[in-house]
Amino acid sequence: MTSLARRHCQPVKGAALSGDALPPLLAQVPAWAVVDDALQRRFTFDDFAATMSFVNAVAWLAQREDHHPDLHLGWGWCNVRWTTHSVGGLSMNDFICAAQVDALQP
Repeated sequence: MTSLARRHCQPVKGAALSGDALPPLLAQVPAWAVVDDALQRRFTFDDFAATMSFVNAVAWLAQREDHHPDLHLGWGWCNVRWTTHSVGGLSMNDFICAAQVDALQP
């Protein structure tokens, strides 16, 4: 199986991922958690500039993949939350983007 971080988002429709489909995908992005039908992770940084650099990198990645997260940030932290509105929950695209965000970290 190709690493999630090397895959790209595809248009999705139908049902959200659930049940037995989730554990193998979560194993590939172990720092992320499923919270209220979304994939979520908190990142911490040494200062606000580093936080904003990260936010801008996530924005660039999201634009390239045409899949956009909810971002909540403050001094030294950013919460990233992926969900797929067209399926009303999680899709493969959320896991792909989470893995790509993980790849941004040194």
